[in-house]
Amino acid sequence: MIIDNLDKSKLPNHIAIIMDGNGRWAAKKGLSRTLGHNSGVESVQEIVEEVLNLNIPYLTLYAFSSDNWNRPPHEIGTLMDLLVESLKTELKKLIKNNIRLNTIGDISALPKLVQNEVKRAIDITKNNNKMVLTIALSYGAREELENVIKEIASEVKNNTISLENIDQSIINKHLYTRNLPDVDLLIRTSGEQRISNFLLWQIAYAELYFTDVLWPDFRKKDLYSALLNYQNRERRFGKTSEQINV
Repeated sequence: MIIDNLDKSKLPNHIAIIMDGNGRWAAKKGLSRTLGHNSGVESVQEIVEEVLNLNIPYLTLYAFSSDNWNRPPHEIGTLMDLLVESLKTELKKLIKNNIRLNTIGDISALPKLVQNEVKRAIDITKNNNKMVLTIALSYGAREELENVIKEIASEVKNNTISLENIDQSIINKHLYTRNLPDVDLLIRTSGEQRISNFLLWQIAYAELYFTDVLWPDFRKKDLYSALLNYQNRERRFGKTSEQINV
């Protein structure tokens, strides 16, 4: 089995996943996109459980982008309903498994019911500490960076910070992900090979892994393949091979 080849001491600290392909999965089977999204939830459940089992402390899932608001209203409604239903049904598992729920994105853009369920789940799990599960909702990296620039510019204008003191640590403190480490491994399913406005700052040194597997078919064996691929890479962070192997 693939998992037997994994080095448990060299797993990523933070995995981020662009969960792509629900619609195409449904179309291939002659089903509605709604059923594709429903099946995608099953993949989320299995991957969250396996990441927890592997003791990987951070998992971030791209669930709904700021650009997804351009989709047909009925599909957006379905996704919002599915999110509320999932939060209600999965909350007991989050509590039992000591998982803290976190979100990034413009949560204020979500329907009020969704906002309330998200805030409730975050509050109830806020003291859990085995894993942080972050859901990106109404998220766009360019919008995030735009907000960062505005906030820092306002602080400079108000003499809260000086222009000379602005550095990467200041920028990090203004990101949605201020309490999360940088991403080590970014996975995208469905064969597409692009970032799609996701965590542009946070993936600066992430390993990128693209797979043709559609998200509803992505299971733990596919996660193991991504992790094995990750472990077979040399992460140099700008250094030479000789430097990191000293």
